[in-house]
Amino acid sequence: MHLFYSLSIQILRLGYYLATSFHPKARLFVNGRKNIFTRLQSDFSNLTSKCIWMHCASLGEFEQGRPVLEAIRKEFPAHKILLTFFSPSGYEVRKHYAGADFIYYLPWDTSRNANRFVEITRPVLAIFVKYEFWHYYTSTLRQNNIPLLSISSIFRARQSFFKWYGGFFRTTLKNFNHFFVQNEQSIRLLQRIGITSVTVAGDTRFDRVHEITRQGKVIDIVEKFKGTERVFVVGSLWPEDLEVLAPFINEHKQSLKFIIAPHEISESILQQIEESIEAPCVRFSNAHNMEAVVLIIDNIGMLSALYRYGEFAYVGGALGKGLHNILEAACYGVPVFFGNKNYEKFKEATELIMRGGAFAVSGFSELEANYELMVNRPENFLLACEVTKAYIKENLGATEKIVAYCRKLLTV
Repeated sequence: MHLFYSLSIQILRLGYYLATSFHPKARLFVNGRKNIFTRLQSDFSNLTSKCIWMHCASLGEFEQGRPVLEAIRKEFPAHKILLTFFSPSGYEVRKHYAGADFIYYLPWDTSRNANRFVEITRPVLAIFVKYEFWHYYTSTLRQNNIPLLSISSIFRARQSFFKWYGGFFRTTLKNFNHFFVQNEQSIRLLQRIGITSVTVAGDTRFDRVHEITRQGKVIDIVEKFKGTERVFVVGSLWPEDLEVLAPFINEHKQSLKFIIAPHEISESILQQIEESIEAPCVRFSNAHNMEAVVLIIDNIGMLSALYRYGEFAYVGGALGKGLHNILEAACYGVPVFFGNKNYEKFKEATELIMRGGAFAVSGFSELEANYELMVNRPENFLLACEVTKAYIKENLGATEKIVAYCRKLLTV
C-alpha cells in the first residue's frame, strides 16, 4: 500500500506539472513549490525560537484554524508560527498574512520531503486542520516525537479509514496524538478503529465568524452602495447558482439591491453575471455608480465582511460541488438560502434548515416562494434572524478547548 500511495502522489504531481501550460492554478501550484527547501533552509538556519506549525489545505481550512493560531500566537509570542497550504486558493490569498512568521506551500508528501521539512523547521507542535491526513508527514512527526493534533476534523462512515481495505489509512490516523472533532459520530467512528484520544470540541469556524462580527469591518464603497436600501448578499456564486439568482434579481430589481461575490474572479464569469442581469450593475473595482442595483465584487478576501450589509443571504456551491461556508452569513443573524443538491454533509446547513433559519431551494420558483413568505409575513423573517444568530452563539468555544490542550504541551 505504501508503494500505491507513493505512486499516486507522483501521478498527481505529474498531472499538475503537465497542466501548468494551460491551467493558471496548476502553474501557481507547481511554481510555488520551486526551490522550496532552499528557501526553508534560509529562513530556519539561524532560527533560535521554538516553532509551531499549522497546516491547512486551502482558504476555508485556514479560516477554521485561524482562531486557534491567533490565540496561540497571543499566548506564546516568543514562538514562531509556520503556516503551510496545499492549495493555491489558500496560499495566494494569505501569503502575506501577518499572523504567521513563515508561510509556504506544503512540499509533496514523500518520505524524503517529509524528513527534510521536519529536519529543517523542527516544530515543537504541529496542528493539521480538518481533512489533512498526509501519511509521510504524520509518520515523520511521530518518529520525531513531535505532538500532532487534528482540529475541527469530522469523520463519516463512508471514508476509507473505516472500510475493510483501509488499514494503511488507519495507520496514518494513528500518527496523531489527539483529535478535536466536530461531533459525537466522529468519536464513535474513531473508537471503532481503536483511536480513543479524541475530544468533541466543535467547529472553530463558529469562533472565527463571531470574531469577524465583533470587528465590525466597514467597507466604505459597500456602505455607500447600500445606503438605506434592503440588500441581498450572494456569496461564492457558481454558474449553477446564477441560473437561480438571475431571474430572482430581475424580478426584484425595484425593491432590493444585490451584492454578488463570485466563487471565481475571471473576466468571463464577471461578464456572464452582467449579461444575465437586467438591472444596472457596477464592479467593485470601478464603483462610481452608486445608483446601480447590483454590486459585483471582483476581488478575493472580502466576502466574510460583506454579509453584514445584507438583510438576506444566498451562499453558493450546493447546486454543484458542495455548499460553501454559510456560517459567515449566519453570524449576522440573516436568513440564508442555498441550493438543494449538495449540502447535507454540512451539519450547520441541515440544522439551520430544521430550525427555520436556512432554506434549501431547487430553483428560482422555490427561492421566490421562500423569500415572499418572509416578506409578506415579517414574523417568519424575524424568526429566521433569531435562529441564525442564536445558532452561532450556542456553538462557540471550540478554540479555547484546543488552546487549553496546546497550553499543556507548550508549557512542559
